[in-house]
Amino acid sequence: MARLQLVRVKVSWTVLLVLAHFTYLLVGATIFQILEREAESNNRNHFQLEKLNFLANYTCLDGPALEKFVQVILDAWEKGVNPSGNSTNPSNWDFCSSFFFAGTVVTTIGYGNLSPSTVSGQVFCVFYALCGIPLNLAFLKQLGKCLTIHLGRLEKGMVSVVPHKQTVEALAVSLFLITGSLLFLVIPPLLFSYVEGWTFGEGFYFAFITLSTIGFGDYVGLTPASSTSLCTAAWQVYGSSLPWLGLLLSSTWVPE
Repeated sequence: MARLQLVRVKVSWTVLLVLAHFTYLLVGATIFQILEREAESNNRNHFQLEKLNFLANYTCLDGPALEKFVQVILDAWEKGVNPSGNSTNPSNWDFCSSFFFAGTVVTTIGYGNLSPSTVSGQVFCVFYALCGIPLNLAFLKQLGKCLTIHLGRLEKGMVSVVPHKQTVEALAVSLFLITGSLLFLVIPPLLFSYVEGWTFGEGFYFAFITLSTIGFGDYVGLTPASSTSLCTAAWQVYGSSLPWLGLLLSSTWVPE
């Protein structure tokens, strides 16, 4: 009898979780639609107006020719080519950009602003991801173990100062969270706002979207300066490990 009741409770929790998950998606979709649909409509109308003004100023062009040129620009953008400027623009596949792309592959961020266009590049990307993603997870697991050891030592050192064990645990976790937030969610947005010309809000948005491995690709912190690109790529690779590290630490760090 007790077993049947336990099964019923499990089924009830499963159904409740499914309903909560689906409801959360519905609420998110509704709010995003309310917030973004009007702005999208305004941007679309503005773009159409700009095309009409362009045709009015350059009467030698007709509508179909302009639409064809716009399609050429869109195709170039989808292939990772910046349509502005000329052929002397920095390459999207220099070493720094390639390192940045490799980091987005193994961390599963996938901004979408850069992707291989050749068959050989696409095939290599598949096998590179198949090997790189497990390697990255193994690296994160080992890094989580090292952090667990250091957190344990920190806890033992604090116990000698503060006798209350629960207080020590709370202080250790707080110190870890504050340090991680400063290193990955406060200082980087300030640097990005300076280097990339973004606001702090845009920098924070980019940092969170990157560290959570969502990677929309609307903001990509990749300036032409090689040193900046490498620093951004390194921050992206190691910073995006925070969600995984949180899961690893929650499962491996059990204070005595």
